[in-house]
Amino acid sequence: MISDRLDIQPEVLAALADGRPVVALESTLISHGLPYPKNLEVANASEAAVRATGAIPATVAIHGGRLMIGLDEAALLALATAPAGSVRKAARPSLAAAIADGGWAATTVSATMIAAYAAGIRVFATGGIGGVHRGAVGGTFDISSDLEELGRTAMAVVCAGPKAILDVPATLEYLETRGVPVVAIGQADLPGFYARSAGIVAPSSVADVAAAASLVDTHLRLGLGGGILVCVPVPEAEALPSDIAKAAVERAIADASAGGVVGPALTPWLLARIAVLTDGASIRANTALIVNDARVAGELAAELSVGPGTDLTPA
Repeated sequence: MISDRLDIQPEVLAALADGRPVVALESTLISHGLPYPKNLEVANASEAAVRATGAIPATVAIHGGRLMIGLDEAALLALATAPAGSVRKAARPSLAAAIADGGWAATTVSATMIAAYAAGIRVFATGGIGGVHRGAVGGTFDISSDLEELGRTAMAVVCAGPKAILDVPATLEYLETRGVPVVAIGQADLPGFYARSAGIVAPSSVADVAAAASLVDTHLRLGLGGGILVCVPVPEAEALPSDIAKAAVERAIADASAGGVVGPALTPWLLARIAVLTDGASIRANTALIVNDARVAGELAAELSVGPGTDLTPA
């Protein structure tokens, strides 16, 4: 059982027992997303953003065969400075292998959702979700396990929208098929990850975090079994103009195709290529949206906080 594999940090455990707000954070951005020391800076900034709202951060990772719910300073540093290639990337399909390995593994969206839900956490912040890759429909069938997890695990996932490198309309269709509500905060358009807008109207939208909390609370209490995706636009000061973001993504995808980059290597290759094409502006946008998502998730968790002895499990 997953519950037998949990190692919940005392601060997180106490907050859950008291009914105080807790926000789960993924760890792949630390081990696979950014180089040291930027990875550690962003991880610390995300945790600080959660704390500023009154919520408790719980960064999730795997070590020693245990699902760690909350990392202390030493664990964050160890993960951030681990030699390249020494940290596994754990998703639902690779979760058992990562646990059995006994070493460090960073959790993706799906693995973080599994671990956080098992610990009793119902709000999770990430940068952007995976989804349907371009060419997947009628071709590679490359679809992230993030989407399946959103369809089966009942929690609120706060992000800046699907990653810009994806087939965003197909990703939304897949989420609709799996019964996952997608809601944008503060605007009618779906946030576009690097850009404020993906150029697509969001399936639903709400004015602010309080309204989002009301929707999340209703969805989770219905007991439908799946999650809800809460999308927040990247802060305006760091956002890429939509045309620049789109041009960089299209160029990177063309370059990957010409170079034969496919499979698990594709996403990190594309993100690195986009960073080069935008002179680092995409990295600045990415780090800003990660921290902003953590802040909004903290506010959402605080709104949903219902006191000791109760939770969001359906009656």
